[in-house]
Amino acid sequence: SETEFEETVPYKMLQPISKAKYPDITEDEAARSLPIQTLCGAIFDAILVHMMNTVVDPPVWQSLKKTMVENLNKQKVPHTVEILKRSYSSSDIIALQEVSSSFVITAQNHFADHYHVVPPSEIDASRDQNSILMLSKARFPNGATSEITDLVYNSFPEGVKVPVATGDILAITATDASGNDYVIASFHGDTNGLATIPVVDAILQTMASTNFLANHKLIFGMDANTYEHGEAGKKQDVLEFASHFVSKGLSSCWGDTPNP
Repeated sequence: SETEFEETVPYKMLQPISKAKYPDITEDEAARSLPIQTLCGAIFDAILVHMMNTVVDPPVWQSLKKTMVENLNKQKVPHTVEILKRSYSSSDIIALQEVSSSFVITAQNHFADHYHVVPPSEIDASRDQNSILMLSKARFPNGATSEITDLVYNSFPEGVKVPVATGDILAITATDASGNDYVIASFHGDTNGLATIPVVDAILQTMASTNFLANHKLIFGMDANTYEHGEAGKKQDVLEFASHFVSKGLSSCWGDTPNP
C-alpha cells in the first residue's frame, strides 16, 4: 500500500511541555511552551545553518545531512530491528524505552515467532516515548500474565509530584517455563533522573502491598538518567541511587556500586 502523508505546519507537531514532567520550568513557561519551543527551534536551526554555511558550501553539508536523516530518522525503526536481531536475539527479556507506537507494530510483526512484544495498555502515540518489554516465548511461553502499571502509579506518595508521563512506566507479571513468577518492568526516567528512586520505591511498595505479588521476583530494565555528579533536587547522583536500591535489597547488572 502507498504511504499516506499529511501536510501540516511544524509548530502543530509540537507537544506542550508539562511542569509535572520537567519541574525546573515555571508555570508561565509551561503555559507558553508551544510558542517558546517554536521560537527556540527556529533560533537553533538558524544557528546551525549559519555555522554550516560558514564552514563549508551548502551542497556539501546538505548532502551529508540528507544521508544522516535517512539513516538516523527515516530508517530508525528498521535499523533498530536489525540491531535487536543481530545482538540480542538470545535474550530472555529485552527492556526498551522511548519507543514509538510504530516500532511496537513493526516489532510485533518481525519478532512474532520468538518474542511476546508487550507495550503499555495506555500508550502515548504522540510523544512516542513509551517503555515496552519483549519476552522470549521459549522462556515465557504465556507472555505477560497481567499488567500492574496502574498499581505502581497508585503507589506514589499522596501529594508528591513525580515527573513521569504516560508511557514512561510498564510493569507486568510473568511466569517462566519453570514456574517462577516475576514482576518485570521497563522505565524511562526523566532527563534529571528525579523520578528514578520514586519509581523504584513505588514498584517495591506495589509488590509488598499486593497479596498475589508476594512471591514474585523483580527484574527491572531502566533508563535511569543518573549522573556521575548529582545535585540535590536537581540531578540524581548514580552512587546515591545505587546506595538506595542496595538498601532495598536490590542489586544491578553493574553491581552494588556502579563505576561512574
